[in-house]
Amino acid sequence: MIAVTILGNNSAVPAFDRHPTSQLITINGTTILVDCGEGTQIQMMRYKIRRAKISHIFISHLHGDHYFGLVGLISSLGLLNHLQELHVFGPSPLQEIIELQLKLSNTILPFQLYFHTIVKEGLLLVGSNYEVSCFNTNHRIECYGFVFCEKKKNRKLNLEKIKEFEIPTSFYKKLEEGIDYTTKDNRLIKNSDVTFPPTKGKTYAYCADTKYDEAIIPFVHGADMIYHETTYLDNLKERAELRFHSTSKQAAWIAKKACVKKLLIGHFSSKYAELDEFEKECKEVFENTAIAQEGVSYYV
Repeated sequence: MIAVTILGNNSAVPAFDRHPTSQLITINGTTILVDCGEGTQIQMMRYKIRRAKISHIFISHLHGDHYFGLVGLISSLGLLNHLQELHVFGPSPLQEIIELQLKLSNTILPFQLYFHTIVKEGLLLVGSNYEVSCFNTNHRIECYGFVFCEKKKNRKLNLEKIKEFEIPTSFYKKLEEGIDYTTKDNRLIKNSDVTFPPTKGKTYAYCADTKYDEAIIPFVHGADMIYHETTYLDNLKERAELRFHSTSKQAAWIAKKACVKKLLIGHFSSKYAELDEFEKECKEVFENTAIAQEGVSYYV
């Protein structure tokens, strides 16, 4: 199961009790933070999220509304005597920036902090039951989107066939893992003859900041849910293009062309006090759209 909790859904400037970008991803027991804008810690406390559970942080790019809260979060974990190692993934020079801030404040952390510099698209992390990969987005500076995938689950047993071939219960675990069975008289029973294919794992894609760019479609195609920025309503397409951002309908067209199941929208400009029009415009193109509401968890 993948759950996405929205901590911040606004763009660069906090406004109307909306905060800069940050999301918490829970995937099969692992807690991951995606972007860490100003105020992320306050939002965690507001929604009773335990900071100590975070094991990995992914930073999409080095615009302040996506990482200015990071050094504060790391420092707080140190003050709270956090001991679990923390892995931070992001573009260069994120490591240099954070280490300089920690050095100048003479901060000594009680836990191991590991930086992983993203240099290209591809697989970033393989967990026991999930994977995280990244792809380039079309923004003013180096910027990455992230795809969170559950690993394929075990095959399902066809008990009727298993009994027919008289396979012992002691071998059931290996059947679930896809292993063939050899009888006492050396007859091979193909795994596919006695099991069903595994259920496909869920996929969530975080498309980060980007102008309208169909180049991201292959990376998010068929996802169960994607998050795509909608900084402006569709009447400001020229402004969005100039500032390397997207409009409501542009995000919806990406969702539609990528054949995804659900679209979350966020990164709203502070010029908008109300957000209902964003959802309305998106639904004209892609019906299964929802505003990424702060404090709400969306289950994939």
